[in-house]
Amino acid sequence: MNNDIKYKKLPDSGAHNCFGCSPSNPSGLKMKFFSNDQSIVSYLSVPDHLGGWNRLVHGGVISTMLDEIMSWSAIYLLKKITLTKSMTVDFIKPVYTEQALRVEGKILEIVSRHEAVVSGLLYNNKEELCAKSNGIFALLSPQISKRLGIMDDDALRSLEPLLNAQ
Repeated sequence: MNNDIKYKKLPDSGAHNCFGCSPSNPSGLKMKFFSNDQSIVSYLSVPDHLGGWNRLVHGGVISTMLDEIMSWSAIYLLKKITLTKSMTVDFIKPVYTEQALRVEGKILEIVSRHEAVVSGLLYNNKEELCAKSNGIFALLSPQISKRLGIMDDDALRSLEPLLNAQ
């Protein structure tokens, strides 16, 4: 499943506490991201402490993985700071803890310079589609995200390698 040969690893976005992607959040998913410049993928397994009955992953955790992959898709592929405006999630098959998963995101449409539609797909270790999502994302410049109090200078500096990547 970890077929990232054609994908390059994206830089980590620094020391922050994001539940989805921070390498230093002990309770988080620690998602890492790879790109082929058309889509973003992440390979992970959900730890047992985020499971429910019979090791089922909670729908909120599945939604987080999809939101995270869609957001990173817009950040890296469109070179903008993002905020989720809305998202829909379809739960198709059960997802279990401690199982190899692949999450993939791609841009569906650039609606305007301030908005994009992004998709997210979650596959299990048998490459079966387990959940899918579409989201509408606000696209912000670093200056506007700072002015609105969404990100401070340190957070913006941590994203510079992604926003400036070729």
